[in-house]
Amino acid sequence: MIRPLPDIMLEPLVRAGLMEDLGRGGDLTTDATLGDETLSAHAVLSARQAGVVAGLDLARLAFTLMDPAIVFEVAAPDGTHVTPGQVIASVRGPARGILSGERVALNFLSHLCGIATATAQVVAAVQPYGTKVSCTRKTLPGMRAIQKYAVRAGGGSNHRFGLDDAILIKDNHLAIAGGIRPALTRARAVAGHLVSIELEVDTLEQLAEGLEVGGVDVFLLDNMTPEQLRRAVAMIDHRAIAEASGGVTPDNAAAIAATGVDLVSMGWLTHSVRAMDIGLDYQP
Repeated sequence: MIRPLPDIMLEPLVRAGLMEDLGRGGDLTTDATLGDETLSAHAVLSARQAGVVAGLDLARLAFTLMDPAIVFEVAAPDGTHVTPGQVIASVRGPARGILSGERVALNFLSHLCGIATATAQVVAAVQPYGTKVSCTRKTLPGMRAIQKYAVRAGGGSNHRFGLDDAILIKDNHLAIAGGIRPALTRARAVAGHLVSIELEVDTLEQLAEGLEVGGVDVFLLDNMTPEQLRRAVAMIDHRAIAEASGGVTPDNAAAIAATGVDLVSMGWLTHSVRAMDIGLDYQP
């Protein structure tokens, strides 16, 4: 069971989404078409395609912030693999609040379910090799925490959450710092005892230099071929974590995992994943 994010973290995102939708005049369509303010409704959130659930707490808040009298009941918790037509949750209560919160609820839920579903596909592909699947910092501004949560719901793990989590020395750092040796030497001098150092390398020659200088906890093996990855894993020889990144897809993830890398990381899991099709269907 995946640990949910607390409402105090989620409410600002949902409130912003609702305020954006309500604009300056509120829900004109609902106000114009529903004459009776006491009308109640019952609806279900249903999967229209197979996938993995994530984001139910955001969907719940989209409704209950519109009207606290709305009751949101979960049928398939986050992390659940669902099939087409399966009910994910039900919503009961004041019809005005349900109608006004519907789009924001579906926007969050569909997006996060899409991330969880894509993550689960890659996790399944690499499972025979014991390789972990990770996201990156390529997240939508303001949505990093919930996008990374969706990755966990899909069975993946999280890379660093921000620039203050760990030291990740990439090609531009090396170019400006003057190379691997000076960059690593300075990084080791300032890194706290709980701060990991990761070095991105594009070639086996760079990897050899990083291993010679030492002090690297993780090597990010960027856009390497499976043969290069095999050689890299042998060179590292368990002295550091081997992370393969760049061009990893559900189709080639197994071949990459078979090289012996410890984890694969992908930016597309969060920045360009396809939303899962979910509908809100009203019940008579």
